[in-house]
Amino acid sequence: GVYGAWGGGWGGPPPAAKPGVIPLRPLGVGEILDGAVSTMRTHWRTVLGISLVVAVVTEIMTILVQRLALQNTVDSDALNDPNASPRQLFRAMGDALLGSGILFVVTLVGTVLATALLTTVTSRAVLGKQVTVGEAWRDARPQVLRLAGLILLLLLIGLGVLAVGTLPGILVAASGSPVAGTAIAVLGALAAGVVAVWLAVRFSLASPALMLEKQGIKKAMSRSAKLVRGSWWRVFGIQLLAAIIVGIISVIIVIPFSLIAAAFADGGMSGLLNGNSDFGWTYLIISGIGSVIGSLIKFPISAGVTVLLYIDLRIRREALDLELARAAGVQDDSSVTPASGA
Repeated sequence: GVYGAWGGGWGGPPPAAKPGVIPLRPLGVGEILDGAVSTMRTHWRTVLGISLVVAVVTEIMTILVQRLALQNTVDSDALNDPNASPRQLFRAMGDALLGSGILFVVTLVGTVLATALLTTVTSRAVLGKQVTVGEAWRDARPQVLRLAGLILLLLLIGLGVLAVGTLPGILVAASGSPVAGTAIAVLGALAAGVVAVWLAVRFSLASPALMLEKQGIKKAMSRSAKLVRGSWWRVFGIQLLAAIIVGIISVIIVIPFSLIAAAFADGGMSGLLNGNSDFGWTYLIISGIGSVIGSLIKFPISAGVTVLLYIDLRIRREALDLELARAAGVQDDSSVTPASGA
């Protein structure tokens, strides 16, 4: 009888505690994606409030730059005219680069703010704690400038790698061998692209490390590299899958607005297809509404997946699940599955 009572079978480890949007144990791919979506659903007021404000302000600035700066200052005829003088071409290219630089700065500021605030919201959602927009801003504000520096540095590193890869081909083409130079430049760009992707994944968890651990830029990059080491392909695959999902959803949302906007553009759909359409205020506003709605999906999922990947790797390597359980007020720590047993 005793043997029968003892031999009834082992039911396995107790289920992991789940005070918030994820169970406190090593996560699967589906659980990471579901956690990002659950954060949007559970804390929708805060998440959508942050995303909406950032997306609207960013899109307004983008529309103003496109309409008032780019269309009124860039001489597109000079860029398309093979008989244009070098002075006209340089002036048109300079105006175009200036406008693109302004758009880049606007987009960078929006990305930094959305990432900073949504990182805080997601980390609180893991613990099952509510957070307001004001609380998220107070927690994230000390690190915002560092986060901006981190994102800018990573962009510069990527551009630097691509420049180094294409420079030999450009020099060969300039020396009088355009065909060979072009071939070398293409091969160099492909090789540099591989290196840039490797570095992007290696440092992809630097932003949550910087925000949640209050690290500096250099230490956050080192922290990300340490966490990603040995899991590069897994991090790459999950980030790629999330990007594909977000991209598909954004395209489904944006395309109808772009078609409606094109119908109101000067020249209509035919003018848009022929490249003869003038993008007026109506077109920019309608297409901008579609971009804002797409950003409401893009910002939370992208930030959520990155934060949850960071938490997952720390659970696997540092038993962060036990610390999270205590922070969440889980009394029975035995209900948390240790990371070492996963």
